[in-house]
Amino acid sequence: MLEPRVDVTIAVHSASRPIARAASSILDHTEAPVRVNVVAHNIDPEIIRANLGAYADDPRLRLLALADGIPSPAGPMNHGFAMSTAPFVALLGSDDEFAPGAIDSWLRVQEETGAEAVIARIQLVTGGTDPYPAVRGGRRSRELSGRRDRLSYRSAPLGLIDRRRFGELRLTEGVRSGEDLAYSLTVWFTGKHLAYDLDGPPYVGHDDAEDRVTSAPRPLAEDFAFLDYIEQLPWFRDTSAADRTAIAVKLIRIHVFDAVLARVSSPEALAENRAGLLALVDRLERLGPGALRLLARTDHAVFDTLRDPQSTPEQVTERLQRRLAYLSVPTLLTRNPFLVFHAQAPFRNLFAGYRIMRRFR
Repeated sequence: MLEPRVDVTIAVHSASRPIARAASSILDHTEAPVRVNVVAHNIDPEIIRANLGAYADDPRLRLLALADGIPSPAGPMNHGFAMSTAPFVALLGSDDEFAPGAIDSWLRVQEETGAEAVIARIQLVTGGTDPYPAVRGGRRSRELSGRRDRLSYRSAPLGLIDRRRFGELRLTEGVRSGEDLAYSLTVWFTGKHLAYDLDGPPYVGHDDAEDRVTSAPRPLAEDFAFLDYIEQLPWFRDTSAADRTAIAVKLIRIHVFDAVLARVSSPEALAENRAGLLALVDRLERLGPGALRLLARTDHAVFDTLRDPQSTPEQVTERLQRRLAYLSVPTLLTRNPFLVFHAQAPFRNLFAGYRIMRRFR
């Protein structure tokens, strides 16, 4: 067996995950030498071996085990990283797959650009293309900037990562969500010659796993514990205010509004979480000064409603729904007209994302 050029880690914690499909997408559709590290996480490895079928005997696949009793993908993914020796590493969800030739395409882009990371295009479960990151003009694919190309919107490090440069980097263990954020931000804001394989075969997401569950929201502090780790990153402390603002804007737009939606289901839930949500917004504004000025008018309407102690869950939910009218004037414009065309403001962000989605229709 040739030495692998890419080590791909797949963490699997359940007997119902279609692990053979994930393995097949790599082993049957990649020309370059690869190795697949399937990490059986808190489950009998023999169960996973059986589910792999004939792929379990492929010399390019090794079945690893990790029993840490922690329901987080960080541990098994980090275990796969630690066991990797190839020049490049990649991650694949156990219920997802790579389109045929994806890894070969990423390697070609890396050879052409010398990139320390090649970002994968993501095909959504709807069949469309994920508009994030909304790179400049919706078409930038070489020499990317973490800030100017809005790379923070790609939370998961999907694609090709140079192990020689980021071999010691790990997902954040001990947090209940956002375990990949510090990792990804470090790559996007410190990596060199970053590239986006915008026209290559995509990472294909699925939602057909049988063991997905929903649960009540966790305490707000638990959901945003990842912020403590991001704040402590040396590069984050030393980077420009503009970089920190770009990151804060993304965290508010994507994570905070999701947190609001999950915590206004009843008057009691709203009353319990109102102060914490507003404190979180203030914290992110301190981390990225000026972030709030770059939000849409509809975003501010949500926070204005939260600040009103007499507001109801229905009123907050209605304001959240207005944010989804992406072609409406209040969703496209900032309150300050001089900031409408700022790179992190909604107009250019949404326009670039729209161009990416249109590219593959």
